[in-house]
Amino acid sequence: MTYLFAVLAAALGVAGIVHGEADDSPGLQFLGAALVVGAVVFGVRTARRGR
Repeated sequence: MTYLFAVLAAALGVAGIVHGEADDSPGLQFLGAALVVGAVVFGVRTARRGR
């Protein structure tokens, strides 16, 4: 279940980056990138803990 959350958050972040580029919005791009990085960190941390 936690892996699913990480994948969905990463997908949402990528969508934010793409929409931010289309709209020329640096704030949305930053939030999307931060969401992707956070999802990757969360997924790696969860994997290392073995849950």
